[in-house]
Amino acid sequence: MDTGDVLASLGVEGATAAAHALSLPAEAYGNDAQLEVMWAMKAYNHAEVYFNLISSVDPKFLKLTKSDEQIYTKFREAFPDLSIQVLDPELLKSADAKEKWRPFCNQFEGVVEDFNYGTLLRIDCQKDYTEENTIFATRIQFYAIEIARNKEGYNDFVHNASSKAKLKKDKSSS
Repeated sequence: MDTGDVLASLGVEGATAAAHALSLPAEAYGNDAQLEVMWAMKAYNHAEVYFNLISSVDPKFLKLTKSDEQIYTKFREAFPDLSIQVLDPELLKSADAKEKWRPFCNQFEGVVEDFNYGTLLRIDCQKDYTEENTIFATRIQFYAIEIARNKEGYNDFVHNASSKAKLKKDKSSS
């Protein structure tokens, strides 16, 4: 189902209500299936926009937040040896990992909007978002890892592959 169709079907009032509902803290809800669908659509849209962005713009020049430099510096101070090309989900999800990530994430409260909201993160940065290549992470984890991937050249693969495909398509249509 196309998320644009779903949002259009909600109308202005429904879309506004959905946006408000998605901005409330998780504690305000139980396990509401409709809310989970809205969150999944929002997370998927965010992932799709980001992937399209790194596919069309050289990732080295992207600025994801106004605090990119601070996020990157603090990330590499806290996780100097974390391999970001292909993530090990255990290094983000295990109890030990959560203890190490918590202070890193919490320092961005008030600095990065929605720093602790859930978002989707690619495991292998050379691949698209798929069920097998996606994990759930906080927004600040997403920013930290993707800013590092952009700065360190790991997302160049996606951009270069997209540029080559576009060039090949342009040549074949000429």
